Amino acid sequence: MNNLKNILVGITSSIASYKIYELVRLYKKNGYNVKVVVTENALNFVSTLVLETLSENEVYYSQFSPRNNVQHINLVEWADIFVVAPISANTLSKCAQGIADNLLSSIFCAYLSTKKPILMAPAMNKNMWNNPFIQENIKKLKNQNVDFVDPEDGFLACGDVGCGRLAKIELIFEKTLKNLFQNKINNGKKVIVTLGGTKESIDSVRCISNFSSGKMGKSLCKWAYRMGFDVLAISAVELENVPYKSINVNSADEMLEAIKNNDFDVLIMAAAVCDFKVKNKSEKKIIKENMQHEFALEFVKNQDVVKKIAQNKRQNQKIVGFCLADEDCVAQAKNKLKNKNLDYIVANEVKIALNTDENKVTIIEKSGKIINMELDTKDNIARKILEVVCD
Repeated sequence: MNNLKNILVGITSSIASYKIYELVRLYKKNGYNVKVVVTENALNFVSTLVLETLSENEVYYSQFSPRNNVQHINLVEWADIFVVAPISANTLSKCAQGIADNLLSSIFCAYLSTKKPILMAPAMNKNMWNNPFIQENIKKLKNQNVDFVDPEDGFLACGDVGCGRLAKIELIFEKTLKNLFQNKINNGKKVIVTLGGTKESIDSVRCISNFSSGKMGKSLCKWAYRMGFDVLAISAVELENVPYKSINVNSADEMLEAIKNNDFDVLIMAAAVCDFKVKNKSEKKIIKENMQHEFALEFVKNQDVVKKIAQNKRQNQKIVGFCLADEDCVAQAKNKLKNKNLDYIVANEVKIALNTDENKVTIIEKSGKIINMELDTKDNIARKILEVVCD
């Protein structure tokens, strides 16, 4: 699916231009076709040789070519999205005013009327960013459905501190894919994804947990966000620089409470929730020297989080469970689907799924329909799961 997408990257003159090497590399690594157009002044900061090596395509910068004087039209027709990063104050203003005096701005003028997605990531001095004319031009572009990844606060190349730094490359990448794959039907629909292995306290510093990495849940969050859903991650692992909302939790009880306090259209329980918690936990750190040679912990069963939520679900809500097992995985999943009143359950095996970047799953629907998915990356599996359960 994603290797059919063509991304046209525009680079303007900015000290941050070199960072786009990593963006191009990230697009290519994930299977997208990439072509690059640069302004002539941008060549003071980036190399056509490096960009051609990374993109595996010619780099375009001249308005007029002996071989092709309509290359701006050809590039517009080829691209599925036009990403201009970084975009300078000068080029941003040209685009807002319809000025087409170089190849990049000519592409923009032709591209805007196609209604295909355009994403801009500005980078400039804080005073330029706060210039009222620049802000007015941004409003004009947004009114034409141009999307933005706003600059960040921080230390600027000129020595100032303020807003103007190019957004993190990972955020530009995620915003690109959201523009490529979002379905407007999903706008406003809320998806909660739980992920990671929960932790149950033994004392103030120790806990019991499991080996879940949260990779499957992270992929589900990414793809739900890209498809246009309003995503909330309720996570037992740390999430950094994610473009969707997140709540960090530790225990099964905290996860249950977080779900109860947030509405959803679809709940995907990808978390590995501890089945037991410590009955005799200590509020303070247990001192080893004060302990006997043997020390016994008592356990009690945790509440079944997904079953508890499913008991009170509304008719229009969907709940998706996960079943991880060593053997008889599908049979166990079918029992859980029925006993917990779920709409779907995703069955996967410990030896394949745990702490790897790949997975092989079986989706079982409430109707009894079974969908087998062959071994693939967790990213691709996540997209396929969402296409099934959010149909």
